[in-house]
Amino acid sequence: MSTEAPSTSNSKTVKTVSGITVRLCGDSGDGMQLLGTQLTNTSALAGNDIATFPDFPAEIRAPRGTRAGVSGFQVQFASHEVHTPGDTLDALVAMNPAALVTNIADLPKGGLLIVNEDSFEDKDLKLAKLKVNPLEEPAMENYRLIKVPITRLTKQAVAELGLSVKEADRCKNFFAMGLVYWLYGRNMDATLRYINGKFGDGTSSIAKANEKALRAGWAFGETIEALGHSYNIEPAKLVPGTYRNIIGNQAMAYGLMAAAHRSGKEIFYASYPITPASDILHELCKYKNFGVCTFQAEDEIAAVCAAIGASYGGQMAVTSSSGPGIALKTEGMGLALMLELPLLVIDVQRGGPSTGLPTKTEQSDLMQVMFGRNGESPLPVLAAQSPADCYEIVQEAWMLATQLMIPVIVLSDGYIANGSEPWAVPDVTKMTPITVTHPTESNNLDGAFMPYKRNELLARPWAIPGTEGLMHRVGGIEKEDGTGNISYDPENHQKMVNIRAQKVANAAKLLPPQQVVGPQSGELLVLSWGGTYGACLTAVKDAQADGCSVALAHIRYLNPFPSNLGEIISRYKQVLIPELNMGQLRTLIRSRYLVDAIGFNKVKGKPFTVAELHEKICEMTKAGTRNASHSKAS
Repeated sequence: MSTEAPSTSNSKTVKTVSGITVRLCGDSGDGMQLLGTQLTNTSALAGNDIATFPDFPAEIRAPRGTRAGVSGFQVQFASHEVHTPGDTLDALVAMNPAALVTNIADLPKGGLLIVNEDSFEDKDLKLAKLKVNPLEEPAMENYRLIKVPITRLTKQAVAELGLSVKEADRCKNFFAMGLVYWLYGRNMDATLRYINGKFGDGTSSIAKANEKALRAGWAFGETIEALGHSYNIEPAKLVPGTYRNIIGNQAMAYGLMAAAHRSGKEIFYASYPITPASDILHELCKYKNFGVCTFQAEDEIAAVCAAIGASYGGQMAVTSSSGPGIALKTEGMGLALMLELPLLVIDVQRGGPSTGLPTKTEQSDLMQVMFGRNGESPLPVLAAQSPADCYEIVQEAWMLATQLMIPVIVLSDGYIANGSEPWAVPDVTKMTPITVTHPTESNNLDGAFMPYKRNELLARPWAIPGTEGLMHRVGGIEKEDGTGNISYDPENHQKMVNIRAQKVANAAKLLPPQQVVGPQSGELLVLSWGGTYGACLTAVKDAQADGCSVALAHIRYLNPFPSNLGEIISRYKQVLIPELNMGQLRTLIRSRYLVDAIGFNKVKGKPFTVAELHEKICEMTKAGTRNASHSKAS
């Protein structure tokens, strides 16, 4: 955060800064996700670049006031381009002791700490398993501690409305919201519209109470002397266009609808609810008017099989899950591969194995989607790099699925799925079609239909059942090349296995070459994939500014790899692969390109910080420089 010349407003100093990172945390019933979402949307409307990181417990309702029940939301908003929700907090808002003790380690000395002092009674300390009040500890002197009686002030603000104690208590997140809005110069208008839309037209007691709490929080910020000053963050200089804030799962849903529109299809989306993929279903079911058909199946197997049936019938078929559900879908995915039908399988990864960490992020499904099916069954695998990129990646995946007549896997993760960022709303009039054709007559000289006769990309025709003269057989038993008849011939099986593998390899012909950020050759190449993009990009740029010889190649196409990836890797002395797993991409890169890639691995349910990546990059480039100098001297 860089401070510029201060100005004065309402008798208080206003400091203009380049960016702010704030984390809001409290009990899972305190409305922290709502507070964070409103702060994000308001900051987007202010023209700031933003990145968010919601963090919530896996339990539907963890015991109130406990450490297990802490819910948090971190947002960075800035006047410059940002790619992560921030490493270093400028402010922490904690609504109870459990939230404070589980988050205070991330607030640096001198950081602003705002707490709801009404929630630090003996019973609250007991629930958080604390013997002493942390607000009375000497360590609190390291922070700009602002103790606010949020619960009491909220009840006073809404007293005239005659709400119950429970109803009044629920408004305290809006009081905290108003205080944060004043502190960072956020406009309340969008949130006031939200209140009226969510809780009534402004005449309901709940809507009035939330508005009063919001305004009371703002007024408290104006009057309290301890805060001293507020902050101003200028709009970011983004590429001109119309922007909106978008969440990763929401972008995935919009991308699916765009792909359907571009290909002249209607979506059949079949899934079974699972964290963190469920919100794609929730979003899509709002758009039946766009020809979207959503099906909440009784289990994962039913979902993938229903999607296969829809694909056979000529629809845009999609199914989604997370790691545990993908394990159940694997037999169905193998069937779709054998049938050679277009199908999208979306895997929103989470911490594992088994139930693992349902609400925490991880990148540990790469090996599963690459090899977790019986037999020789390769499939294309693409990975989104950010929330907004979810919109683009599924359209590319659907293009591959239809051009190659093959299921395609799209990887996201909890960090991307729940995070948000500004998204440039595309001009729908400039969308290029995804060409999909269905045969209407025989494709063989003798008049018989050959369902497995192939084009130059080895794709077979997508014949719609019921089309006159195009009767054909489907099933999971090996097909005879061309006719699609059942075949146990060993030579035919070898041929068909080779063809299916080559179809996946042919995907590289339809995808752009790998791009590199930074020098095109040098000491170190950082290879990243998935949700590590923002942290890796920022760390690499920071290291470049420090004089390090380092470049970034972020891989969106994991199977097949981009056709020029091997040549790129060969131009660097060292390769570093950061992953939120124990080294899955590293294993693939080492085996494919015979390069001694170095892994930087983390499985804590949290994304990388820029600082830890920057430190590793500097360590490797400095070591590489020393080794090179020593070699020349020898």
